Amino acid sequence: MFIDSHAHLDDERFDGDRDNLINSLKDNKIDLVFNIGADIESSKASVELANKYENIYAVVGVHPHDAKDVDKNYLETLRELSKKEKVVAIGEIGLDYYYDNSPRDIQRKAFKEQLNLAKELDLPVVIHTRDAMQETFDILKEAAQDGKLRGIMHCYSGSVEMAMEYIKLGFYISLGGPVTFKKSKVAKEVAVAVPFDKLLIETDSPYLTPEPYRGKRNEPMFVRYTAEMIAELRGISVEELAKATSNNAKAIFGIK
Repeated sequence: MFIDSHAHLDDERFDGDRDNLINSLKDNKIDLVFNIGADIESSKASVELANKYENIYAVVGVHPHDAKDVDKNYLETLRELSKKEKVVAIGEIGLDYYYDNSPRDIQRKAFKEQLNLAKELDLPVVIHTRDAMQETFDILKEAAQDGKLRGIMHCYSGSVEMAMEYIKLGFYISLGGPVTFKKSKVAKEVAVAVPFDKLLIETDSPYLTPEPYRGKRNEPMFVRYTAEMIAELRGISVEELAKATSNNAKAIFGIK
């Protein structure tokens, strides 16, 4: 059985078949899915999904794209959502300098505020970073100085060397569909180098669909293709990879 450590099943692209898809997860060897918030609305939707389905857990937070749109009470809203039984992390949060959908100073402010909230609540964080790898690391390093920060580098796209630095801070490295792409040389190097007890797999559904379905809507059951690629690269069985990454996901999210 696999665990998809990062999906967005509240996305409108699942509106036509969401219930059927979630109800078929077990049949497709998916044990659990962690549904990740990107703004207040999707965070609330994640909580609703987690309440409705036994095999869904929720993560709540504001993505850097949406940092400019938060109201003055957004942290209190996240704090209240985090009290719900199946909310297990704050995310996805971070920096995105590729699109710059929010001004960078506003991205930094929301990122740091949510890191502090996660530490206050003793929850892990799920980190998004694009074209901002070093600054993301610097902010996390500062926040981690008190030993209270832990989390996941979602759909990691950096170097092996930087991955090891994140791991030293107490972070897991999560890989998704891009590791299956033919030109993903660095992602494949990361897949081999990351310590087995710090590795996660994800889909980021409906985005970043792996081969052989690239270009179509991504779904949690496609996490197996990422697992198959990583297992092949590491010279182990898919079953061994599935067991290790599932145990790792449960460990960081605090699931027994």
